[in-house]
Amino acid sequence: MAADRVCILAWLRRSAEVLHEQRDYLTTLDAAIGDADHGINMDRGFTAVMDKLPSVAEADIGTILKTVGTTLVSTVGGASGPLYGTAFLRAGTALAGRQELQPADIVTGLEAALEGIKARGHAQVGEKTMVDALSPAVEALKVAVASGESLEEALYAAGAAAEAGMQATIPLVATKGRASYLGERSADHQDPGATSVTLLLRAALNGK
Repeated sequence: MAADRVCILAWLRRSAEVLHEQRDYLTTLDAAIGDADHGINMDRGFTAVMDKLPSVAEADIGTILKTVGTTLVSTVGGASGPLYGTAFLRAGTALAGRQELQPADIVTGLEAALEGIKARGHAQVGEKTMVDALSPAVEALKVAVASGESLEEALYAAGAAAEAGMQATIPLVATKGRASYLGERSADHQDPGATSVTLLLRAALNGK
């Protein structure tokens, strides 16, 4: 089963809805260890993305994703804009010209997004960042696709792995970003970036 341009646009619209619905929750998480603006920023960024999508609705998937990336870079404040922007730009570049995505293509796109985030944020698993959710999600997706599972099953596995990674950030002490300033006090709080990554991956299950 492949995901065509219509599926990708539907996922982006659902992502914008979810981020709007969870805006206050994300901001509350960020208030504990950050600038208390993650939900606000992500909602603003994806609202801007929704305004841009009609102009690329007939474009290839790579162009759509790159447009999302440039929009997030220009509209999302703090670290989230450059990180999410880089993720979508790298994914868009990896999937340039594609009119539909096979499960293996989705792995390729998410791997490119993850590597972009790691390079831009100099982050690795275990540092209480969005990487803690996205890295296990990519690995779970790869395993599911290699095992011949359906796209829906593979996305479910990726979402479940992201959620587990998100939960695993709670006891961690942050070593990156604003949260790292708190030192040991950053423990016992769920990372907001890992949470928004999980929300986006979960939205893919409803984005077809």
